[in-house]
Amino acid sequence: MRGLKFYDKVLFSVNSMAAVMLLLSYLLPHVEPKKFAFISILSLGVPFLIIVNIIFFIYWLLKVRRQMLLSILVLLLGYQHVFSLYKFSSSKAIENTSNFTVMNYNVRLFNVFNWIENKRLKQDLRDFIVEQKPDIINMQEYRPDDVVLLKGYHKYVDITGDKVKTGQAIFSRFPIINSGSIEFPNTSNNAIFADIKKDQDTIRIYNVHLQSMGIDPTVEHIANENSKNLVKRVSHTFETQQQQTEMFLEHKKNCPYKMIVSGDFNNTAYSYVYKNIKGDLQDSFVEAGNGFGRTLNFDFFPVRIDFIFAENSFQINGFKNFEVNYSDHFPIIATLNLDSD
Repeated sequence: MRGLKFYDKVLFSVNSMAAVMLLLSYLLPHVEPKKFAFISILSLGVPFLIIVNIIFFIYWLLKVRRQMLLSILVLLLGYQHVFSLYKFSSSKAIENTSNFTVMNYNVRLFNVFNWIENKRLKQDLRDFIVEQKPDIINMQEYRPDDVVLLKGYHKYVDITGDKVKTGQAIFSRFPIINSGSIEFPNTSNNAIFADIKKDQDTIRIYNVHLQSMGIDPTVEHIANENSKNLVKRVSHTFETQQQQTEMFLEHKKNCPYKMIVSGDFNNTAYSYVYKNIKGDLQDSFVEAGNGFGRTLNFDFFPVRIDFIFAENSFQINGFKNFEVNYSDHFPIIATLNLDSD
């Protein structure tokens, strides 16, 4: 660091820490949370670390300093992480008469506790879905509500609870010929599935809702959160998510049909659970989206924790995310095509 002013030396020290942490995060998808839960927490900060390293690279570049090499090398080593955060290409939009659309949406109980101040929220949310006309809808944190009635759909719903009923739901314009639930222990979270008949094909639709970290995604609440309790709770959540993922994968491996998997994983695309649930499936955002693709209304940086995956036999012809304020999550829609064999 010879030739650097004191201020720049301090900055480069911070830059070095951010670069090392980002480099370490590249290993996280391969690290079991049950063994290294504390380290796994770093996966939540990967979007922030990527942005910070980009800023440092630009800073040193403008100053024509060789220190710029540190961040650019780390970013290049993890280019897949960088492009998973932000897609520079325009959204794919391939028209085909055989296309069908899949929406994933954590509806947060249709705002039953008035977290969002909007007296017409339920009607607005229903009207939004009706306007988009998705063929298949996977909802998390669903509860029956007379205001949010969706006509023209077959449905499978699995809900639990006494005072507050909540669960998952699958709506389909195509007939549902079989359905069921994968019950996760000691939680209201679960995964459900529905086998639908589209033309000559039977397609398995999975709706997965992994354990929540219970973090209020606002500056005020996180600033007041006890850091020790926060780390302990998130570490435990990641261990629980791994157990739930293993149960889901055990069920999934016996599926006889082509499948689509979507849901709220309560974790990022840099995590162990994302890597294992995705497996050989296609991430519809990576294949056809653009921009940050954020799905959670988080104050600090763009976060993508809701996903739509499809087997390679599906063509992904489009992807959209909608930043509508009807929940703490944003809905996403993938346009898919499956040519019959």
